[in-house]
Amino acid sequence: MASKKSKPAAKDTTPLPPDPRQSKSRLWLTFPAPLITRPVIWELGQKFKVVFNLRQVSVGKDIGIVCLELEGARTEIKNAINWLESLGVEVEPVEIGVLES
Repeated sequence: MASKKSKPAAKDTTPLPPDPRQSKSRLWLTFPAPLITRPVIWELGQKFKVVFNLRQVSVGKDIGIVCLELEGARTEIKNAINWLESLGVEVEPVEIGVLES
């Protein structure tokens, strides 16, 4: 007698609650002249488990200013910020409401 094959269980499509350890930070980055041509933000995305979103960029020959949104685990964001600062990038938080207006 042939055995019946059981149907695979239906996948649960209920969205997972947000991880409380996840965070989002909006930052102003000021790059000195020697770092303007270096792909620092690409390197950041390779070195750390963060998702970045460029919100605004202004680059001149002597300075680069970037508004960057980082999303990921708080420790990864903190490590990414420390790494940026170790390169000589000035990092400042964006004031609430400034970016969206």
